[in-house]
Amino acid sequence: MDQPTRDRVSREILQQGPVTARDLAETLGLTPAAVRRHLDGLEAQGLVEVHSSSTASDGSPRGRGRPARRYVLSDSGHATMSAEYDHLAAHVLEYLARTAGPEAVAGFARERAERLAARYRPAVEAAGPGPGSRAQALAGVLSEDGYAAAVRSNPRGATQLCQGHCPVQHVAARFPQLCEAETQAFSTLLGVHVQRLATLAHGEHVCTTHVPAPLEAPVSREKRADDHRVAS
Repeated sequence: MDQPTRDRVSREILQQGPVTARDLAETLGLTPAAVRRHLDGLEAQGLVEVHSSSTASDGSPRGRGRPARRYVLSDSGHATMSAEYDHLAAHVLEYLARTAGPEAVAGFARERAERLAARYRPAVEAAGPGPGSRAQALAGVLSEDGYAAAVRSNPRGATQLCQGHCPVQHVAARFPQLCEAETQAFSTLLGVHVQRLATLAHGEHVCTTHVPAPLEAPVSREKRADDHRVAS
């Protein structure tokens, strides 16, 4: 199988799936027979699978007869594509570090984290001022982006923000600046200083971020005197 063409077919299925062989042929400029040959190979490797549907690709109900086979990437196919993107991202950052220096990598990491924070800020701020409620909102929008996030609270009011998946896990293992910038972005969003306790990039089974409980406002000397007079 022609590897570059196979990769083109896989990427198109990733972006457009469920998609038919005819649709792939039109998009990629290949013959339907050539696309089906690549699909057969990908299916034999367990990288794509047939998605059954009662609707056509435009959303309209199908008529009678045998429905067209529509393809999606399998779990193995997704894992393969993720690995390819990981390698590409790592090579890009290696080139950036070599040609522009480590600070350029750190700058890229900060810009990426700032963009994430800007996208999540409306949902987090709508949750109110409390770090716990803001962490819950942050977990929700992170999960929408595929981070499989959740929060755990302890009796003292502190919260742990847990992420079961990280799209840049393997790249972050080589470039910890990505994790550091993300942690700083979480601190900014939640309004408290957070601390990373564990990361997937360092081999843990989940990324865990400690979110402290809000500090009680200090009681002034005058307020304590007033309370004492009332009690007397």
